[in-house]
Amino acid sequence: MSASPSSSAQAAREALAKRLQNLRQDAGLTGKELSIRCGWHPAKTTRIQKGETVPSDSDIRAWCAACGAENQAEDLIATARAVDSMYVEWRRIHKDGMRKVQEDFSTFHEQAAVCRVYCSNAVPGFFQTAAFATALMQSITDFQGTPNDVARAVAARLTRNRFLYEGGHRFVVLMEEWILRSRIGDRETMANQLRHLLDVLPLPSVSLGVIPFTVQRVIWPLEAFYIFDDTHAVVETLTAEINIRQPREIADYRKAFAELAKMAVYGDRARALINSAIRAFE
Repeated sequence: MSASPSSSAQAAREALAKRLQNLRQDAGLTGKELSIRCGWHPAKTTRIQKGETVPSDSDIRAWCAACGAENQAEDLIATARAVDSMYVEWRRIHKDGMRKVQEDFSTFHEQAAVCRVYCSNAVPGFFQTAAFATALMQSITDFQGTPNDVARAVAARLTRNRFLYEGGHRFVVLMEEWILRSRIGDRETMANQLRHLLDVLPLPSVSLGVIPFTVQRVIWPLEAFYIFDDTHAVVETLTAEINIRQPREIADYRKAFAELAKMAVYGDRARALINSAIRAFE
């Protein structure tokens, strides 16, 4: 496997920083001289050149102007925006609540013909019931200490369900068995959520595999990830959403998904695992 997505995001920041440093050097400027021309403290120049800070649009325009390289500003701005979106902390994404990110994910699903999902922590959003989504999103909001707009966020999340029925979309989902056994909400909420999984299991748009507790692992448990049309992957960590668009890294996630799929059970065997979990909550 290649470097982690967070490491790749840092590498992208460092590559951008190197381009800016080269502009400064080509202009024959010291860091202090560039800082004076830009009107900021030299420490800011140091942070940008070390890749510790992603510069804003105005920072880049000022930097390029100081170096006499205004013609490179727009390309560098586009690069910086891409870098900035690779690794985004949840507290930043959720600074105004959770509804906006739910709408963004709906757009990803709307635009994708095939979505491959590996779930290691919870039932994916497009399979969730309202009660399950409410319990899950309330716990996330409480943990992060972000504004509470759970009711609106749940409504936005549930709109994804329509893609299961509209046609033109396919969902290939792998779930670890412990998701079926880990209680989110009360026992009734969990049992109803699992019954809903049985309802969506026969849909022509859905392929659902469950990776049993007892299977011999060929791929270790990973953090949850989504692959949209093999061109965009989203990885969800405790602290951040990581967006991956580099073909080499996407290929690694596709390979991992294929290996995880070999460990999963489908059809009647998956249904048996779900029914067993339902009985445990009744």
